[in-house]
Amino acid sequence: MARKLKVFCYSDGFHSWTVAAPSRARALEAWGVKRDLFKDGSAREIDVGPDRAAALAAPGELIERGLAVDIGKVERTRAPKAKPKPEKPKPDAKARAKIEALEAELDALDEAQAKESAAIEAEREALERRAGALAKRQRKAREALKAKLKAARTKLS
Repeated sequence: MARKLKVFCYSDGFHSWTVAAPSRARALEAWGVKRDLFKDGSAREIDVGPDRAAALAAPGELIERGLAVDIGKVERTRAPKAKPKPEKPKPDAKARAKIEALEAELDALDEAQAKESAAIEAEREALERRAGALAKRQRKAREALKAKLKAARTKLS
């Protein structure tokens, strides 16, 4: 089953382009534009007008009418060619070598920082052990001294 054609019109103020297409997306393709002209109101679907019959007689072809330039001139035209997307430049060997050297340098830095962090962690654990042992010795010494003080007070009373 063939899709029903709709007629769409777009104007830049100087010319009006009309096309018969099954959808808005196909109309945009025919006009050779990527942005949605319907969204900002530059393009619309039409039901009547001087170019509607011509567009329906040649589906997919653009009907161009001069509005401010070549006023009244009507002709069939081809859609403008879409500009090709620029290719991304391929990195040359020198740039690739520089990138690889920087990646290797980053890996070495990560490894060195990991070793430093591990050494600091080991030092912290050793200090905690020493602090624990010191606290234990101090607690024992304090308890021993308290016991002697208690014994001396008992003898005195």
